[in-house]
Amino acid sequence: MSTATEHETTTVTAAALRALEARYGMPWNAPLPAWNATLDTLLAHRSVRNYADRALPAGTLETLIAAAQSASTSSNLQTWSVVAVEDPERKARLSALAANQSQVREAPIFLVWLADLARLEAAGERNATGIEGLHYLETFIVGMIDAALAAQNAVVALESLGMSAVYIGAIRNHPEQVAAELGLPPRVMPVFGMCVGYPDETRPAQVKPRLPQPVVLHREQYNAPSQEASINQYDEVTRAFQTSQGQTAAGWTSRSLARWRSRESLHGRDRLRAALNALGFELR
Repeated sequence: MSTATEHETTTVTAAALRALEARYGMPWNAPLPAWNATLDTLLAHRSVRNYADRALPAGTLETLIAAAQSASTSSNLQTWSVVAVEDPERKARLSALAANQSQVREAPIFLVWLADLARLEAAGERNATGIEGLHYLETFIVGMIDAALAAQNAVVALESLGMSAVYIGAIRNHPEQVAAELGLPPRVMPVFGMCVGYPDETRPAQVKPRLPQPVVLHREQYNAPSQEASINQYDEVTRAFQTSQGQTAAGWTSRSLARWRSRESLHGRDRLRAALNALGFELR
């Protein structure tokens, strides 16, 4: 006769297997570690582009930012900021700059995450301290990493509250215009946008399978030769997923190579170095 604890363990194990198999689109054969609600949230992540006409509860934005500020940050420099946009007209203008993606207009809140070196520059000027290090590529990379870590913390937090999000990389298509729209000072770069809201349950998003672990997990040293077979397998998984979503069954390899095939496929981001210079980043 099973005990309640055994029943709970079996239920958790079954849920964990479903989550892992959905994430990879194939059976999960590795041992299962201990499982919890945080792993449930992380494994269930999906990009949501359709949002319900439902306002977010008071205090939601502030809670998400608290979660974001709890992320790791290099040397506690905190070289990121975020602009929260709720005004419909401003969202429409930002949508036009980001490849006319409708979710930018429709989500209740659109967040623009920033690599922000202006704050440290101003501190240096107030304290008559040299800031030569701000002009180097390393410092800009720190700002981008800080912004990404903070944003992902916010995503985990909002998903744990029943909300959804999608990142908008196309905010970099026209960074100078985005900066002007948001009133950004020099040395502040819009890194990516993020739509936030409750998902439209009538148009649900599905968990998209990821590359098999042998492609991305290397033990001791990088192993390039072992990747080809797993990538071929993943192309099959991806084609099946694309077909189930009513998309062209192109697979991962073909679609990814098309993304980088030419300068034009970057949709304006080929001039990112010039944009950084225009925004005050004199990278050395």
